[in-house]
Amino acid sequence: MNYLLLHRTTYDYEDPVSVSHHVVRLTPRTLSGQTLRQSRISITPRPVVTTEQTDYFGNTITFFTLEEPHDRLIVEATSDAEVIALQPPDFAASARWELVRDNLANDCSEEGLDAYQFVFDSRRAEANPKLYEYAHLSFPAGRPLLEGVFDLMRRIYEDFRFDTEATEVTTPVETFFEKRRGVCQDFAHLQIACLRTMGLPGRYISGYLRTFPPPGKPRVVGADASHAWCSAWCPGAGWVDFDPTNNCLPSDGHITVAWGRDYSDVSPVHGVLYGGARHKLEVEVDVAPIS
Repeated sequence: MNYLLLHRTTYDYEDPVSVSHHVVRLTPRTLSGQTLRQSRISITPRPVVTTEQTDYFGNTITFFTLEEPHDRLIVEATSDAEVIALQPPDFAASARWELVRDNLANDCSEEGLDAYQFVFDSRRAEANPKLYEYAHLSFPAGRPLLEGVFDLMRRIYEDFRFDTEATEVTTPVETFFEKRRGVCQDFAHLQIACLRTMGLPGRYISGYLRTFPPPGKPRVVGADASHAWCSAWCPGAGWVDFDPTNNCLPSDGHITVAWGRDYSDVSPVHGVLYGGARHKLEVEVDVAPIS
């Protein structure tokens, strides 16, 4: 599936901003099953300094600095990407979850070391006893790891409700667990924290999800949104994606932009500024399939 992606972020400041420094993560990754053909980020007003780098997790990041007073900032990313559906691994043939947990700390391979760092708590996905009680029901003794992760995803989907008014971007996973309502970010954080409380790696994925208009209705341009899901690591299979918000395995309808320990590592636009006071934020996202 080919996509033309648009992500426009607009900040309207109550008072002028004199100087600001920003980091942007809006360039989709190239990985197995996903090819980035073209990507461009435009910024208004035009920055005096713009650099593109790769962060610790391999995500493409764009730094820019504005040194002139401004009361509006527009960051627009356009990308052309191709995503193909990959055959998922045989869940029943995956290693026993206890074996993965017990062996990971001593796995000195590059892949094992990379996975091990995602076992530990992060700012927005911390393990705790309540999450262990919830998670361990999906991981009885001897169960294949990926079967357990799939069951955990299904239970989270059934036990929690999607509600855009229930949480904020800074809501802790414990609050979401108690309220049982939230957005895709909360669903992903919960599944990651549950995996970590079982001693298993969990990785946060930021990207986009193809949506479909109601029958007989045209697709509304700019009405899509960013999406979040998670990955679990399994020896032999590598990282396998799971979408607890939709109870599905991501396929050619999911476009990956960045990954990290939690949302804090992959925030689309992050900045430090002088001035501005309060501001109004508007985000437009369009995920358009193209032939």
